[in-house]
Amino acid sequence: MTIYLPIAEMSVNVFIILGMGAAVGFLSGMFGVGGGFLITPLLIFYNIPPVVAVATGANQVVASSVSGAISHFRRGTLDVKLGSVLLIGGLVGASIGVYIFSWLRRQGQLDLIISLLYVAFLGTVGGLMLAESLRALRRAARNEPAPLKRPGQHNWVHRLPFKMRFKKSKIYLSVVPILALGFCIGILTSVMGVGGGFIMVPAMIYLLRIPTNVVVGTSLFQIIFTTAYTTIVQAATNYSVDIVLAFILMVAGVIGAQYGVRVGQKLRGEQLRALLGLLVLAVGVRLAIELVVTPADIYSLAIGG
Repeated sequence: MTIYLPIAEMSVNVFIILGMGAAVGFLSGMFGVGGGFLITPLLIFYNIPPVVAVATGANQVVASSVSGAISHFRRGTLDVKLGSVLLIGGLVGASIGVYIFSWLRRQGQLDLIISLLYVAFLGTVGGLMLAESLRALRRAARNEPAPLKRPGQHNWVHRLPFKMRFKKSKIYLSVVPILALGFCIGILTSVMGVGGGFIMVPAMIYLLRIPTNVVVGTSLFQIIFTTAYTTIVQAATNYSVDIVLAFILMVAGVIGAQYGVRVGQKLRGEQLRALLGLLVLAVGVRLAIELVVTPADIYSLAIGG
């Protein structure tokens, strides 16, 4: 069964799109990430134009993140104050990111830059996560105690000015690194169509020393509003959000996320990190191969709007 996508200007198999959305939603629920770093490359692999894949992928992240954030809020594992500071930086970064996106599109380099950014980020993050999780699995197999990491342990970040107390997270921290992290994630959301959870979660845990129990919920809270804002601005500025594609992905993603949460609760933390690391690396390697192999069509023609 095929359906026509008006903005992408192509027909697609609706069951394949539903399968993509459900799979990414399932993985989002299982790993606690938005899933944009997966859905955008998958859409590109299916020959959806990267311009549409990035803008529409950001929209799908909203749906995948809302249900997760609500669950964390109910359990009391969402720091709204911390998430709001992240959101301020994220909105500024997203605004600048949309401008960068438009400029790259005008220069005709958008597709290449998106692929290169995905290869670099997914390769780095996936490699680090996989290495760390494998060390944790080896320690667990040998019954070795995990190295002690105290949330209150200070580093250079904690010596920065303009500190604020976040009662839910039980930390006293400068807003400078929090705003900077939100700003960087906002740019990535606009340029790459990702929620940024696969970078934000490790940064909040290992760099800012925020307790792990509030990190995922707070990350999802920021992702919802940053990606929603990005989707609106992309639609108004670049006319690149395909509402038909977005609707199909959202419906499938929300359903898949519910099952992913149940499966994720049955796996240990190091097992989840190892699986996510492998998945991130696999997508990065697939994109890297696409950059170096000879394409079936040596060149293509497009008419600028």
